[in-house]
Amino acid sequence: MNYLFIHQNFPAQFVHVARHLAADPANRVVALCAHDNLKRAMQILPQVQVFAYPASEPGGKETHHYLRDFEGHVRRGQNVARAAMQLRDQRQFEPDVVVVHPGWGEGLFLRDVFPDARHVHYLEYYYHGTGGDVGFDAEFPSSMDTRLKVRVKNSTQLVGLVACDQGISPTNWQKERYPAEFRSKIRVIHEGVDTGIVKPDAGAEFRVNDLLFRPGDELVTYVARNLEPYRGFHRFMRALPALQALRPNAHVLIVGGDGVSYGARLPDGRSYREHYCNELKDRVDWSRVHFVGQLPYAEYLKALQVSAAHVYLTYPFVLSWSMLESMAAGCLLLGSATTPVQEVIRDGDNGLLVDFFDSEALARRLADVLACPQEFAHLRERARQTIIERYDLKTVCLPQMLEFLRG
Repeated sequence: MNYLFIHQNFPAQFVHVARHLAADPANRVVALCAHDNLKRAMQILPQVQVFAYPASEPGGKETHHYLRDFEGHVRRGQNVARAAMQLRDQRQFEPDVVVVHPGWGEGLFLRDVFPDARHVHYLEYYYHGTGGDVGFDAEFPSSMDTRLKVRVKNSTQLVGLVACDQGISPTNWQKERYPAEFRSKIRVIHEGVDTGIVKPDAGAEFRVNDLLFRPGDELVTYVARNLEPYRGFHRFMRALPALQALRPNAHVLIVGGDGVSYGARLPDGRSYREHYCNELKDRVDWSRVHFVGQLPYAEYLKALQVSAAHVYLTYPFVLSWSMLESMAAGCLLLGSATTPVQEVIRDGDNGLLVDFFDSEALARRLADVLACPQEFAHLRERARQTIIERYDLKTVCLPQMLEFLRG
């Protein structure tokens, strides 16, 4: 069969399934990605034929601000359609199955280029003015204007929902965010966690400058792609004074960049890390707090393997891979009692849940865990077992995905 994967940041969520399909000589697997991601994509999946579509202009400043994203998506969709036509006309490639992340407009016109293909959309998140990320955190209030803009923000996906044959969402909660009229099209299949790679390691070591951490050390870990409110960074930071007062020998390892993946940037141009470090000032012993930025994957895994307690906080939003990977690595997970997390974590069974907004409670719970690690050891075992049973790449998720795509 012929498969076409399209994602600006390919391979992204498609890495495992594209690699597996490309290993079968009976398949031809082709991908389209943004031009500035081509080299990286080819390095990650050399067995896939990867081509780039050119950059496009964003929505114009004169365009109504509700519509700027959509205008930019239309321009991107046009460039993707042109690149797809080149695949069809110049390389004689006709896909049987087209798999695309529609969020940035890449899927808008593919039905017109390949009318006979089966079109599958990766449906990650449908925005709402209430009940999700928007308006969740009173510290960053939303206005009526924001809620109206969010309604229009779904325009790109709505076009895709009508045009696609089927969709994939990684969790039930994410599927349920989509309009009821379209849910019958959507199958819940997570990308999966390779539990053969992501696993506990009693011999793991993680070095920060002249400090060496091993399993059993009193180390709290926090991971996010970028350190920002959507992933509860501000609430975690505010737990540090109380945590250090309760556990004066504990160290904290914070993994993540200074950019903004979700939500708004600070108006003064500072990073959220700078902002909250300045807020806390001398209330925290910074010699015991280690910001290590974004790590290579192998080093990130070591950080999870040496963790005594791992914190994952999030708005009601897309569930991070890092939470599932931390569980697979045998971390003792303290997660926010928000709906995406509660789909996976059962408090006291395979992890612990805390109120997203209660930094003092988070600090107390962390202190309890650090004081009596053996009392919570069963949570580590159950966390890993949860991932093996529900999210294992090779035995659960990849077989489901392959069966689905093969139709």
